[in-house]
Amino acid sequence: MPRPVSSIRNLGPASDESFARAGIRSAEELIEMGPDAAYKKLLQAGTRPHFIGYYAMVMGLQGRPWNDCKGKEKEALRARFDAIKAEAGPNPLAGIEGILNEIGTGTRR
Repeated sequence: MPRPVSSIRNLGPASDESFARAGIRSAEELIEMGPDAAYKKLLQAGTRPHFIGYYAMVMGLQGRPWNDCKGKEKEALRARFDAIKAEAGPNPLAGIEGILNEIGTGTRR
């Protein structure tokens, strides 16, 4: 039986829903895909880019606590994160979300 994405260290229950929206429905799929490809899919599915979320996932896939990322390793992950954001293109929800926020309805979190 497949494990939920939230079974990976540093990823909580909300991760299951976010990853499912991106078509990643199990920890095994995430592990096989790797952190960079998975994060790109998250962004393309409308998840807002968040550096800490990215490196927490990377650390979790290595079995490490999220706050273990420091120094040169963190700098290298920041460069990877920025490259993934550029490859993913604009957030498909950015336009409508901005409009909804302006009129006070916003999106649910």
